[in-house]
Amino acid sequence: RASCPSNNGGMKKSALWWSAIGVAAGLAGLATGYLVSALMNLRLTPVSAVAELVVQVAPDAAANNRDLGAADKPLLVAGIYLILLLAFALIGRLARGAWWRPVVGFGVIALIGVVATMSANGAKVTDVTPVAVGFAVMIVALSLLAERLRSLEAITDRQRFSQPYVRSRRSFLTMAAAVVGVAAVAGIAGNIRGDSRRAVEEARRNLAATDATKASPLRLAVTAPQVPADVAVGVDGVAPWMTPADDFYLIDTAFSKPMITPEEWTLRIHGMVDQEITLTYDDLVQRELLEDWVTLNCVSNPIGGELVGNAWWSGVALAPILEEAGIQEGADAILQTSDDGWTCATPVETVMDGRNAMLALYMNGEPLPVEHGFPVRAIVPGLYGYVSATKWVVDMELTRFDAVDAFWTQRGWGELGPVKMASRIDVPRDGASVETGDVVIAGSAWHQHIGIEGVEIAVDGGAWQSTELAGEVTDDSWTQWRTSVPLDRGSHRVRVRAINKDGEVQTGAYADVLPDGATGWHEIYVDVT
Repeated sequence: RASCPSNNGGMKKSALWWSAIGVAAGLAGLATGYLVSALMNLRLTPVSAVAELVVQVAPDAAANNRDLGAADKPLLVAGIYLILLLAFALIGRLARGAWWRPVVGFGVIALIGVVATMSANGAKVTDVTPVAVGFAVMIVALSLLAERLRSLEAITDRQRFSQPYVRSRRSFLTMAAAVVGVAAVAGIAGNIRGDSRRAVEEARRNLAATDATKASPLRLAVTAPQVPADVAVGVDGVAPWMTPADDFYLIDTAFSKPMITPEEWTLRIHGMVDQEITLTYDDLVQRELLEDWVTLNCVSNPIGGELVGNAWWSGVALAPILEEAGIQEGADAILQTSDDGWTCATPVETVMDGRNAMLALYMNGEPLPVEHGFPVRAIVPGLYGYVSATKWVVDMELTRFDAVDAFWTQRGWGELGPVKMASRIDVPRDGASVETGDVVIAGSAWHQHIGIEGVEIAVDGGAWQSTELAGEVTDDSWTQWRTSVPLDRGSHRVRVRAINKDGEVQTGAYADVLPDGATGWHEIYVDVT
């Protein structure tokens, strides 16, 4: 009799239950990672990142067709999920013996996810967040389940109808249901969010289509960007005069980017106006097209920093729309609100003084990327983005500065936010080693809505020397410059300063970015050998 299996051992002692909790914990982690990927609007989930990596490294025959996206290969993705399920089941069984075994097992899976994610084109360190969150959920879920299953197994056969057994069994089944529920809810929520992203991306593709049979009737007839030949100095290492959308800096407070289709978008203009206006995307498309090269930069950009970019923006002028609404006397601020609730207050005079303030729909000839405000964002040349460049803009209230408290101004940043003159050395990089002789020095300078008249450099505290400016398109875009100077052996300090079209010389007085932008001369040190 002692050698026979007990009647309740199937529940308590079968290795299948340990496999089951491994699978449950693993799926909970996968689903949570999937949801985080969707909330972060990432192109790839951890699983699809692994599938894409397989396509990249596998021979053409094994990958079926290297030119097809890995996420479009259902068989490959299904195979990865099958392997994961088997691995989760094995990890569950390993958890029966020691607590550290599932940590190692899930850790190996997470490491593969990190490698795959970082191998993707344009990957950033933050893209591994879904993998990290999924790994944490796997460990926590399996620990909770294993603790209860272990307690259940510790109860002897004689106690199978006792209260301790009933309580342990109920506790285990309740926790198992909770873990499965988390996996289900996260998976469904991630799929809903993913559907929203796919709908928006499909709308973007339709707006970008040149084929009349595919293009959306809301498509704006924009002009493709044509970079003039004389605006670049032709020095390798200098930032491109037109910044690609993928390289354009991104600063916002939205963890999850708003997903708005053009058909869903509206802009309400109200407050101190004669008549309230509500615009649709179609209303904007029917208006006169406005296009311009405009350089945007963040107030948080340090001296010599890279939070600046120049793009070809296409949209409609904002001033005529406000004129139609009728700005009432005393209104000096436009409180802009993003779909995610972010706010900024823009000086009315900067929108109405003739500069090309616009509601931008396209960037570099393509519909705005979601991350840059699709379907509509505001652009006001000459102002830092924190007081003007609202992405996903859906509301504009004409008001007064003394009546509003916008997101960043209530946190100690300046109220008006005019861009300060700045210049930057791109070549050579700080700390670079160069050969003796004539050394090429080059970079960019900007003072939007005023323009750059000249750029000067000084070596080792010597006299300021003029540089050669590239061609100029508009006062609202940056200007490239270059020069060459003879440098002897040793370490040398090079400084740069700009002069704007009002004759103002860029100040060398150092100021931090808070409260209204950095000032000071950018300097680098080079070693001449």
